[in-house]
Amino acid sequence: MFDTLFLALAEVFQPQSMLYMLAGVLMGLAVGVFPGLGGIVGLSLLLPFLYGMDTVPALAMLIGLVAVIPTSDTFTSVLMGIPGSSASQATVLDGFPMAKKGQAARALGAAFSASLFGGVFGALILTVFVLVARPLILSLGSAELFMLAILGLSMVGVLAGNSISKGLMACGLGLLLGSVGSAPATGEERMTLGMFYLYDGLPLVVVALGIFAFPEIIYLLRQGGAISQGELRSGWVQGIRDMWLYRWLCVRCASIGAMIGAIPGLGGNVVDWIAYGHVKQSAKDNSEFGKGDVRGVLAPESANNAKEGGGLIPTLLFGIPGSGSMAVFLGGMVLIGIEPGPSMVSDNLGLTYTIVWSLAIANIFGAGLCLLFSRQVAKLTTIPYALMAPFMLVVISFAAFQATRDISDLLTLFAVGILGLAMKRFEWPRPAFLIGFVLAGNIETYLYQAMQFYGAEMFLRPGTIIIALLTAASLWFSFKKQPKPEISQASTKISTEQKLFTAVILIFFIWAGYEALQLSLLGGVFGGIVSLAMIIAMAWHLWRLGRTQTAAVELQDLENDNQYQRSFYYYLWWFGGFAGTVILAGFLPAVTLFYITFLRKEANASWTRTAVLTGLTLGVLETMSYVMVLEYPSGVVGEQLLTLVQHSMGW
Repeated sequence: MFDTLFLALAEVFQPQSMLYMLAGVLMGLAVGVFPGLGGIVGLSLLLPFLYGMDTVPALAMLIGLVAVIPTSDTFTSVLMGIPGSSASQATVLDGFPMAKKGQAARALGAAFSASLFGGVFGALILTVFVLVARPLILSLGSAELFMLAILGLSMVGVLAGNSISKGLMACGLGLLLGSVGSAPATGEERMTLGMFYLYDGLPLVVVALGIFAFPEIIYLLRQGGAISQGELRSGWVQGIRDMWLYRWLCVRCASIGAMIGAIPGLGGNVVDWIAYGHVKQSAKDNSEFGKGDVRGVLAPESANNAKEGGGLIPTLLFGIPGSGSMAVFLGGMVLIGIEPGPSMVSDNLGLTYTIVWSLAIANIFGAGLCLLFSRQVAKLTTIPYALMAPFMLVVISFAAFQATRDISDLLTLFAVGILGLAMKRFEWPRPAFLIGFVLAGNIETYLYQAMQFYGAEMFLRPGTIIIALLTAASLWFSFKKQPKPEISQASTKISTEQKLFTAVILIFFIWAGYEALQLSLLGGVFGGIVSLAMIIAMAWHLWRLGRTQTAAVELQDLENDNQYQRSFYYYLWWFGGFAGTVILAGFLPAVTLFYITFLRKEANASWTRTAVLTGLTLGVLETMSYVMVLEYPSGVVGEQLLTLVQHSMGW
């Protein structure tokens, strides 16, 4: 066994293999820095280059890309408050506030060193588990997977902020929106309003960008200036020291990441939230979480890199991809002639260890490159945000458009962005919403399967009982660590906007329940139960607000608009105009018009700077269009002109 291990290491260190691994790492860095693309897009772009390649270099290139994306996607999460991918959503909660304080380099240093540790730890876990994990993974049935999803849902308590009732309703809203589309059990359409776009549900990348990125862009524009509100300090060495100071925290979270990653179907969409919830629950003082606590960066970053090593376990041993990126990785293995399965720990053990070594070395390369440039990249936070805002809007629009490559992606981004803005304004916890949205499909599918296979006995299985006890412990810690703000005796004015928002959410809960009643039992039971629970939660919330003291705690006054340069409605009109122009004229004309108008009016940019920035952005978009074989929306006018030209030409 040890001979095989060292022979695999020698193979990886061959110049050709190292060169291809570095190419994969660089491509992963480029893809990861661009929000919304992630491992699926990166691996899909890489697959055509694998034809005819030798096995080991091809594997090194694949692993190089897979290993680095969870590291490089941290840049936008920390610097701009835009989740780089689904695996870096929790990093935004503390990484971005650190950047606002002028600690961007420290946050990046902590994130990349934790990512390095997590990636190498994941490779170590893969090495150990490659022979012993098979019985454990095979013992997990749909009942255990259902309870694991519920365990992830238990993080809502710790992410609810000062108001448990708001946290529950935000989570329920996410669960219901996550169930839009076809029912897993029956295929019945739910809450689609007859729109074909909604038949497959709302895309996660669009929802994540709308809930987190869109509101931050507006709030940063309103406050004016740059992202960093304090003097930018280098701090990246301090970030590395933070990782060492909290090394046992990183060990715990990397272990969580590797274990969750090894479970098919749960994967990277939830692992960072579970790690973040764990560190917040276990911290003696969690008052700074969400305001710029470095532990809130270390936990998700060590977990989401370790999950790649865990995710390779079912992929290699059983041919069962643990996530979307692992599914594409599986296709790449088939292309180069590798058949995943039990033979990977017998006849092909050398190839398995080649993958292990490649994973560890690629993480070192990727984290090292990111650390090298973190101080320079952190300077982006000192640029006046009015100059960056158009690019940020274009970036999230491009990322959202990758979901289905339909113009409806952009309209959904704008609609969900308004929801995210309202939740931020009225202090409804957006992480709790996203937890519900991410887990909705898993909870419903596994519950249906478990009831079919086991019936009521699903709750008596040993694994189910163990996970249920862990969930109960998680909830207990959540309530124990719940912050207890001082209760003011002053009356709290409930604004018309807050009343309207609460009424709209209540109407949605009632409508979702009504929709569930129109379906069959299996198709409507999930939506019906969640809707009923949310109506009860809303009644509880309103009752608590009726009590003067509780209202003062749970219902915060709207922020003083005088502290901002503009009303947020002002920027909604800007972005609504951009969305409308995309519909009418197409994406590229809308980008051009929006860039020129916004930079001239809001950023007071010179014509030369405006022309240069607009030209560079259009150049990037055209390059991405060519590389990804992507056709941007042409708009209603563009479609009419094309039809007219084709008709006149007789085509």
